[in-house]
Amino acid sequence: MGFSSEIDSTNSDVREEVQKRYGEGAKEVEDALCCPIDYDPKYLKIIPKEVLDRDYGCGDPSRYVRSGDVVLDLGSGGGKICFIASQIVGPTGKVIGIDMTDDMLSLARANAPLIAETLGYANVEFKRGHIEDLKLDLDILNNWLSKNPVKNSNDLEKLEAQILKIKSELTMVPDNSIDVIVSNCVLNLVSDTKKKQLFQEMFRVLKVGGRVAVSDIVSDEESPQNLKDDSRLWSGCISGALTEMGFISALEEAGFYGIKLDKFDVEPWQVVEGIEYRSATYLAYKGNHDVCLEKNQALIYKGPWLSVEDDDGHSFIRGVRSAVCEKTFDLMQQEPYKDMFYKVEPNIKVEDSVEWTSSNCELRLREPQETKKGTPKTTINPNQKSGCC
Repeated sequence: MGFSSEIDSTNSDVREEVQKRYGEGAKEVEDALCCPIDYDPKYLKIIPKEVLDRDYGCGDPSRYVRSGDVVLDLGSGGGKICFIASQIVGPTGKVIGIDMTDDMLSLARANAPLIAETLGYANVEFKRGHIEDLKLDLDILNNWLSKNPVKNSNDLEKLEAQILKIKSELTMVPDNSIDVIVSNCVLNLVSDTKKKQLFQEMFRVLKVGGRVAVSDIVSDEESPQNLKDDSRLWSGCISGALTEMGFISALEEAGFYGIKLDKFDVEPWQVVEGIEYRSATYLAYKGNHDVCLEKNQALIYKGPWLSVEDDDGHSFIRGVRSAVCEKTFDLMQQEPYKDMFYKVEPNIKVEDSVEWTSSNCELRLREPQETKKGTPKTTINPNQKSGCC
């Protein structure tokens, strides 16, 4: 896919148009900003109408949330997805909404106590920030600026130092702290020059084993520069959209695995200059990046394909006992792979394991004698066993 390294006047300052348009959308409903979506009605009953009416999305990532999750909603707007997730995660879970638009934050924050009173617990908080910089809490920064206005170059240096301090000591979203990231038609609003940072930040804040569930607008072709220069099209979720494969590439480059296109609207939402823009939902996971250790473990791919290749380049052949390192062995027992393999543990647990090297990390057949290493070659008399197989 590739990200633009150049900073042009439009992409470097799309925030102003986005904030303006969504600020207006917080006050008056704007139908052009959303696609028709069917949410589970049982979660909508307690959400105020003013929030429901100002939901500008293209999917329902909340359906990937589970009880007890710590949820991060990127571009939470009026709070609809957060308030749905609040009910799903329950009192043991937590929901964090990040948005940069004052009017949207005011709408969400005003209704949060009403939702909490109805549920009997408060597990939602809304933070002011940019979704491509999840370290900088803008509420904390604004509070500091109110007491330390910038009037000259010395003040500017103090501001820069304060920003670094906030990011390091008062990090808005810490490393490895989130179970699931959701977002609804927002990632496309980030400028092209900051999209790479956005995906890197998503990867940073997720726990190992954590997942991404993002609904967004994608295009079937690259948007030409004349569309990208149209700020109205950008704030309308069109010209800032990644391509269908570009979205997958962005997740891959950030380090995610198990990426899946889980929802794809065949009918486009908008067509501009022959380019189709449609809603899609992507799932992705954060894996363990520890060293590979040899533990005499094996995985058997069930099928139905003759073979499949994972994100590390391992090719699993149907029905074959594939020798794998401990990291891959554990990974393939988690989502989204856990129903695709049979696991084969060694008869005797390997304590003194050795590290795999890049040259022998390619999958090979795990000979049965390796799995049974150290155990006697006994014979079991079937006549002495009761019952059947």
